[in-house]
Amino acid sequence: MKHLLSTFLLCLVACYGFAQSTKVVVRARAKDAKFIGTGIGGAYVVIRHDLTGEILAQGLTTGTSGNTDLMLKTPHQRYDRLTDDQTARFEANLKLDAPTFVTIEATAPINRKSAAVKASTQLWLIPGKAIDGEGIILEIPGFMLDILEPQTHQVLSLNALKDSQIKLKINLVMMCGCVITKGGVWNSEQIEVKAFVKKDGVARGEVPLNFAGMDNIFEGSLPIKEKGMYEVQIYAYDRITKNTGLDRMNFVIQ
Repeated sequence: MKHLLSTFLLCLVACYGFAQSTKVVVRARAKDAKFIGTGIGGAYVVIRHDLTGEILAQGLTTGTSGNTDLMLKTPHQRYDRLTDDQTARFEANLKLDAPTFVTIEATAPINRKSAAVKASTQLWLIPGKAIDGEGIILEIPGFMLDILEPQTHQVLSLNALKDSQIKLKINLVMMCGCVITKGGVWNSEQIEVKAFVKKDGVARGEVPLNFAGMDNIFEGSLPIKEKGMYEVQIYAYDRITKNTGLDRMNFVIQ
C-alpha cells in the first residue's frame, strides 16, 4: 500500500510539480482571404497570462499565406486541414507547471499601422497538452486602403487644375496582401469605394471611385470650385462579406 501511495504521489509531482513544455501554434487569417505571413510582414502575436498580465510568449507569424484553392474554392468537412507546414504561424513552447488561462492576441498586418486590426481570444492551456495542427486561428477583418492621389498635405493651385478636378486614386488589397481584380477571387465588382469630402471642416458630399482596370487600383474625380482646406476619407465596403477599410488625408487648394 505504501508503495502504491508513493507511486501515486510521484505521478502527481511529475504531472504538476515540474514545468512541462507546452506547444502553442497561433495563426492570423484575413477575413474572406488567406493567412497573414511573411509576404505582408506578418501578424504580431502575444500570449499573456490572463490573471497576472505576464507575457508568456510573443513574436511574428512567418510563412506563406496558404493554398488559395484549398481554402476558398474547395468544400470542407469537419477536421479537414486548411494549413500545411509552410502556412504562416507563430509557434511557442511554454513551460507550464499548472493549467493556465491565457489571452492570445494578434495585431495584423503589423507593418501597416494605419490598417492594423487586433483580434484576441482566451483559453486554458494544460501542461504538456499541445495546441498544434491548425492551432488557434484569429480572424483579421478589413482591407488595407492607401490613398495614392492626392498626396498628403499637397498644395494645389485652383487656376492650374485641369477641368477644375482632382483625381482621387487608391490602392486596395486584402489584409493578407491578396490582390483585388475584376471578376477575380477577390472581386472588385462587389466592393463599393467612396470618398467623404470636407472643406474647411464642413461636409461637401461624396465621390464614387471605380475599379481602374489595374490590380487593386480604384479612381474617381473630385470637382473643385473653391479654395480652402480639404479633407477626404475614402472607404471600401464589400457588400457580400461586409469587410471595410478606410484611409484619410488632407490637401490645400489655393
